[in-house]
Amino acid sequence: MRQVAALPYKTDDAGAVSVLLITSRETRRWVLPKGNPIRGLASHEAAAHEAFEEAGVSGIACPTPLGKYQYWKRRRSGQLKHATVALFPLAVTDQADEWPEQDERETQWFDLPSAAALVDEPDLGLLIKGFRAPLRPTGRRDRLLSWARRQGEYLPMLRWFQALMPKQGRFFDQFEDHAATLVAGADALARLLQGGPDIAAHVKEIYDREHEADDITRDVLQDVRRILITPFDRTAITGLIAAMDDAIDQMNGTAKAITLYELAEFQPQMRDMSGIIVEAARVTSEVMPLLRSIGDNATRILELTARLVQLEGHADEIHDAGLKTLYKAAEGDAKPMSFIVGREIYSHLERVVDRFEDVANEVQGLVLDHA
Repeated sequence: MRQVAALPYKTDDAGAVSVLLITSRETRRWVLPKGNPIRGLASHEAAAHEAFEEAGVSGIACPTPLGKYQYWKRRRSGQLKHATVALFPLAVTDQADEWPEQDERETQWFDLPSAAALVDEPDLGLLIKGFRAPLRPTGRRDRLLSWARRQGEYLPMLRWFQALMPKQGRFFDQFEDHAATLVAGADALARLLQGGPDIAAHVKEIYDREHEADDITRDVLQDVRRILITPFDRTAITGLIAAMDDAIDQMNGTAKAITLYELAEFQPQMRDMSGIIVEAARVTSEVMPLLRSIGDNATRILELTARLVQLEGHADEIHDAGLKTLYKAAEGDAKPMSFIVGREIYSHLERVVDRFEDVANEVQGLVLDHA
């Protein structure tokens, strides 16, 4: 028996991730929204449908599953049947006041460790716990230097030591700040491709985030030239920040094209690609803090970069299917311009995901250099 499930999540301003659990109708145990595949809907669309029916949440579903878990489902007859569930991340954008099963279930937001401990299925617990792994502490030297920098602000006797410490710039903070612009830009892009009356607001959000990213990139390039000691090779730093900046540039290019052609409706495959972009941005934002201690976090970093490569491969498949659908529709209506315009939007979206793969390649190079 095959089923689909949604992992509804939200991220606060501090970067902490919460997931929404619901209670099952009979045993009242904590579970995720799940159900059987729905005819006419893709698997991630069916998972999103179940999330609204059972929990009243809607948002941006990633078409690429996070993984699978298994459990024994008890039928009404009492018979047990083995079920395999594909789990799809759902970035929650709205929570309704009313929904179909609100009187049958309880809903509650939990942090990742709590949610992982509450569900009964071991495989599901691991998927939730690993959705955003906690950072490992940096090494003893890094902790000492960080302590000395902080104490130098308050204890005059330590200021001489602080003055002699090597200046390594703010590269880690800058990487994390840039990743935050990617997350915000990806969210605005996904909302933009939903259509509706707020297109102009979403375009402006992407434009603003792109300018923030440019400022960060400029600071990084200036620091690379003026800082004596850098945490990585200088070409690795510039390569990584350039790949990240290219991703937000392509998001902005997509928004500009949509504005230029005054588009208000978008194909399902375009929205699916935006869901992949949201997930790729989330994964990138998790990778960046781990770079502060590559040796301790190498395994997790490689897992996350492999996820980025997986997302890029799935995006290519969606891109090709979308172009084929677009071509057939334009051919039938004898409207070649609709194909030309749609192909440009697809091209921008594909390049966004390609840049995230470039980020993965740059990060993998750092891991190899520090192995």
